[in-house]
Amino acid sequence: MGAAEAFYERIDDAGRFAATEYTRGPWDPGAQHAGPPAALLGRAVEERPGGRTDMRLARITYEILRPVPIAGLTVTTTVLRSGRSTELVEAALTPDGAGAPVMLARALRVRVAEGTVPAVLPGPELESPGEVAETPFFPVPWDIGYHTAMETRFTEGAFLEPGPGSCWMRMKVPLVAGEEPRPADRVLVAADSGNGVSAVLDIRKYLFVNSDLTVHLHRHPVGEWVCVQARTSVDPAGIGLADSRLHDEKGPIGRGAQSLYVAPR
Repeated sequence: MGAAEAFYERIDDAGRFAATEYTRGPWDPGAQHAGPPAALLGRAVEERPGGRTDMRLARITYEILRPVPIAGLTVTTTVLRSGRSTELVEAALTPDGAGAPVMLARALRVRVAEGTVPAVLPGPELESPGEVAETPFFPVPWDIGYHTAMETRFTEGAFLEPGPGSCWMRMKVPLVAGEEPRPADRVLVAADSGNGVSAVLDIRKYLFVNSDLTVHLHRHPVGEWVCVQARTSVDPAGIGLADSRLHDEKGPIGRGAQSLYVAPR
């Protein structure tokens, strides 16, 4: 498949998309990095027909059931609960020809009314992306993938430097071909990188794979850049947690968390 200038191409208006090579993760040439499909499901929650315009994404939890193939995909959404102030929406991602979803998301949306309560927001705490140089991705054995579709700039740590890390990330291509990226797209396509930004074990010797991701957003993100400020903890039994603070250039916007399966290779 040739690489379009986007993570996905929209096939039709019924929720079908074709994944491009830019979705490819660093571990398997046939599988996507979880960031692009996470953003695709988040967009489906926001764009679903009949969705309320007075609500905003406050929390979204993903279950990564199996690797997401680079293939045709169908996205479906279901409203599980709808109330005056909140609603719970489920989104599912199913590859063409598969009988079951490979990724599920449950999103909590909260009713908003701008200017009705005082703002209590911490200020910026990080160097801006303009103050640091671009940081190369760690070596990947293929030419096109998530690693070439994202720009990364570390203010702390590096991909192959064990320990906590803070990395500004920016999409070089839109989520869907011909469509302007939405603010949530930019956050969700980056948030799954927390365990890579803050790897505490040698990736050549150990696996630390996440099968879930939860993102909380207390503020609507702005701008092109998202910073993932992450720290990973690992128990000797083989369970880890990557905990990320998420920022835009104005300051903190929320948090991300990933449960990790950790084992020797």
